[in-house]
Amino acid sequence: MLFLALGFGAIQLSQAQSSDKLGGFGVRGGASFYNLGGDDVSEADYTNRVGFHAGLYTALFMTDRLALEPGIYYSVKGTQNDDAIDSRAIFNYVEVPVLFRFYPTDGLNLFLGPQISFLADSKFEGDFFGSTVTLDPDAVKETDFAAVFGVGYNLPKGFNVQGSYDLGLTPVFKDSEADVYNRGFKLSVGYTF
Repeated sequence: MLFLALGFGAIQLSQAQSSDKLGGFGVRGGASFYNLGGDDVSEADYTNRVGFHAGLYTALFMTDRLALEPGIYYSVKGTQNDDAIDSRAIFNYVEVPVLFRFYPTDGLNLFLGPQISFLADSKFEGDFFGSTVTLDPDAVKETDFAAVFGVGYNLPKGFNVQGSYDLGLTPVFKDSEADVYNRGFKLSVGYTF
């Protein structure tokens, strides 16, 4: 389905669009600030872990003011704990969001949509006496569902910027009754070809 959407984006690229609402294929990346959230997480114990995200998207305009934007990204999530061993969790995902973008003005856009993420790698680390020890990563679920929403702005020459929030809806850990979710902000810069 994603490849079909990317194909339609390539076709749409050949069609004329206004310079501040470009349809087509693009690249986007930036900084991510993730933490674990939920009723069973004490916020005093954890701090945001800074990571990154990067990937590809296509913009499919359905009307002058509404676009569908599927994409695929690599994203680093996790959390840190400022405890005695400086423990941290690092989760690497391949994300597939499908966003709906609404343009109230020519450049400004508001967006929301579902996202499914596939776990590529996970590890739990802690520093013990100057060395890093990696603990068992098999406790993390292979898929993660989230709702994504945010605001963006299309700049001249195909550039765009946006800020978004990922609200994790699936508990992170397998075989756990704890309600613990991936939650985080992203700041992104993109370019539409």
